[in-house]
Amino acid sequence: MHNLPRPLIAAGLLALIIGAWFLFGPRGAPDSWLGYVEGETLYIGAPVSGRLESRPVERGDSVAEGAALFSLDPTTTDADTERLQAQVAAARAQQANLADAQQRQAELDVSRANEAAAKAELTKAQRDFSRISALAEDGFASRAQLDAARAARDAAQARLDQTRAQIRSGELTAGREEQIRAAAAEVSGARAALRGQRQRREDIAPVSPAKGIVEQTYYNPGEWVPANSPIVSVLPDDRRKLRFFVPEERVAALRPGTAVTFTCDACEGERQAKVSYVSPRAEFTPPVIYSEKARAKLVFMVEARLPASEKPLPLGLPVAVVPQ
Repeated sequence: MHNLPRPLIAAGLLALIIGAWFLFGPRGAPDSWLGYVEGETLYIGAPVSGRLESRPVERGDSVAEGAALFSLDPTTTDADTERLQAQVAAARAQQANLADAQQRQAELDVSRANEAAAKAELTKAQRDFSRISALAEDGFASRAQLDAARAARDAAQARLDQTRAQIRSGELTAGREEQIRAAAAEVSGARAALRGQRQRREDIAPVSPAKGIVEQTYYNPGEWVPANSPIVSVLPDDRRKLRFFVPEERVAALRPGTAVTFTCDACEGERQAKVSYVSPRAEFTPPVIYSEKARAKLVFMVEARLPASEKPLPLGLPVAVVPQ
């Protein structure tokens, strides 16, 4: 080895230098920015607890905007709606009675009828509270249900007290003008409560807010669903996006609204998306896109909104965004 010709030694050293440059020397910008398809899922639930009566959709189903997703048992809700309708009718009747200048005894009869209705409502509320309280002690009812039952009982007691106060006031004074104003306020309050209850009826049987895919179902018909728990999740067709990672030296060229071109295995050629978000914080290359070309270095996460498509790209699909 010590007798090797000098030209051969020089050629070997040059080869080593060139190889080291290719392995450890500076590299140009990658041919593309790696990323994947992401989605913004909508989680649909009901604001009240109840038994799931029906769920006509299954995981993976395509749903149109306005399609029925599920329905809780409406028995209690419909009963409350009828009760509030009766309260509106009673309030209107009382208002009309006062406006027609009926005799004082007729006014007192209306108040006593309201007192009887308030007593019945208080009895029902007290029984409901006792039942929920017993269930809560055994762990079958939530604290929220117990608090709601207590509030309903207290409200019924307050209405009974108010009605009795009205009777006492009517026996002492004949101030009809104030009573007419109170009756008008009672009608307005009853109507507002009825509107809220009708909205509640819609809330326990919601429809899909957009065209998309049922990504997951969390409860089956017959099961008890806690309030505000997701029952169905929907991935809208127009809520899919690209999430890719751009080197720090190239991120300054991207702004929300900028169009980008990307490719993927299922794309059948180049496609376009529009940048919707650029992260203000740098991060190291995430392991999910780590490759020989995208070695660990500082990058910025960028999101680009995909247009709605009849054949939306599946979530998690790897993509390569082509720099402009």
